Amino acid sequence: MPVFPRFQRRINDLPDWPNFRWNHAAVTAPLAAARYQQGRLSGQMEALGFQMKEEAVLGTVTEEVVKSNEIGGDELDADQVRSSVARRLGMDVRGLTPADPHVDRVVEMMLDATQQYDQPLTEERLSGWYAALFPAGRSGMHPTSMATSHGDSVISGGLTPSASPMRQFLDWFGGDTTTEPVLKAAQAHLWFVIIRPFDDDGGRIARAITNMVLARSEKAKAPQPFYSVSAQIREERADYYRILEETQRGTLDITPWMQWFLACLTRAIEGAPTHLAGVIAKARYREKLRDVPLNERQRLAINMVLSGFEGKLTTSKWAALTKCSQDTALRDIQQLVEHRVLVRDGAGGRSTTYSLFHG
Repeated sequence: MPVFPRFQRRINDLPDWPNFRWNHAAVTAPLAAARYQQGRLSGQMEALGFQMKEEAVLGTVTEEVVKSNEIGGDELDADQVRSSVARRLGMDVRGLTPADPHVDRVVEMMLDATQQYDQPLTEERLSGWYAALFPAGRSGMHPTSMATSHGDSVISGGLTPSASPMRQFLDWFGGDTTTEPVLKAAQAHLWFVIIRPFDDDGGRIARAITNMVLARSEKAKAPQPFYSVSAQIREERADYYRILEETQRGTLDITPWMQWFLACLTRAIEGAPTHLAGVIAKARYREKLRDVPLNERQRLAINMVLSGFEGKLTTSKWAALTKCSQDTALRDIQQLVEHRVLVRDGAGGRSTTYSLFHG
């Protein structure tokens, strides 16, 4: 996130701050487009079975966490994120890469925003999210003793002395019941980025707040809308920073930002079916396995293959993955070939490779 020099005038220095305004006629069409795509995607997802929706949620939350942190300069291992999300959603984690504590905290922060979207947003809650990203002095999202110096003051929980701007934001966030929810998500994102209440980059928290309001806008039954705004922002990062910089140096008429946000959101939703196609295909494959008797080694290996196993599957790799002998690996694989779960590639022999059967 670009940091703007203090000597440059920003819109929060204007006398009528924070009275944001926008041209309602100019945002009517892009808002309608975003809302239409939201409803269309929601209908498509409702037509899916439970297991496929569960897999879609897992894929979407994983992508949102990974991409939001990429924008913030924190590269997380996607396999660990997926494992952490699956565990927190009560899904089967056998065969998934265990997550380290930092990944768990970041996932916990995002799921708190989207699962508890109807709960009040408070300074304590935001400080918990901040601590999940920068955990010095905290355990998970629960405070112990965290303080950070900023100027001549020491503020508990990572908040800077700009308490008045934060109080204004939280009072508006909790008290405003008239702004259309998707427009409120856009306004909240911008407002939080401008006041920058934490010592470190608050972009990830701004995106968590955005997801929280979007979940409210859909009265989400899932822990996350079935699309990733952060993934789309990551693709359009240069434009994202440009519009934020222009808006912060402009006036309190934020029409261009609202239009950009709505267009970005619409593109995120429109692209979701393509992204989810692979996720849903894997879920359908797992559904097909329900009637196939699998031992623990077979379940573990198939989960790994479906979760993005690199390279070709061989008996040697199977033995290494499941910690068994070559003979046991071969028997496991032969059983899956007989059940048409796997198929032999090529002519055979000691170096035979196997792939998932898609017939």
